Amino acid sequence: MSARNQGDFFADAAFPQASGAPKRREAITDAGLQHFLNAYPGETISKEDLFYYIYGLLHSGDYRARYADNLSKELPRIPAVRLAADFWAFSKAGRALGDLHVGYESVKPYPVEFELAKPYEEFTVADYRVTQMKFAKGTNGEKYDKATVIYNPFITITGIPLEAYDYIVNGKSALEWVMERQAVTTHKESGIVNDANDWANETMGNPAYPLELFQRVITVSLETMRIVRSLPPLGEFAA
Repeated sequence: MSARNQGDFFADAAFPQASGAPKRREAITDAGLQHFLNAYPGETISKEDLFYYIYGLLHSGDYRARYADNLSKELPRIPAVRLAADFWAFSKAGRALGDLHVGYESVKPYPVEFELAKPYEEFTVADYRVTQMKFAKGTNGEKYDKATVIYNPFITITGIPLEAYDYIVNGKSALEWVMERQAVTTHKESGIVNDANDWANETMGNPAYPLELFQRVITVSLETMRIVRSLPPLGEFAA
């Protein structure tokens, strides 16, 4: 059985009906599900199982390497792996990854170490203000020391496991996305200021939110890579 285009599996998104009430619609087509039921006779597979199989598959290093050329110019191809056991391994991993990525704000912050400019008991709301996180200077010819991040003049984060940077999202580690977005920036053309501290204080009610988010994304990154590295080899496809 050849790999199928992602568009064969996903239905159109749901839109509000004329009455204004939203209607829930499955994101997996009947044809897409049947394609996999045919590949694994005797297996009971739901559209949700297939959705998480695809999510797990898209995290596979083997998959990304095999379809590297295609992924740069067209919709992903979705193969049916040969063994039903491997299908379920990808589906189970995809479900775990989905729960982790959707619930990233509720995971336990990674226990980094801190270097503080003054005793913690003396910290005020202003002492948690972040303008731009940056890496410490490197040693032994390295430009940066990614195990250490200068959060602001009062807080330096140390003990960051380097393997946390292995989780890449759109060409950049998830941690570096946090460092870039949890900052104060000004749009050059409009002059509009985007201040992450406003969100932390006014919406989240927690001035340390950007700091704790960084710690949580360390946890998410490490757990993501643990799951990804446990995925089975892509191997051959179902006939």
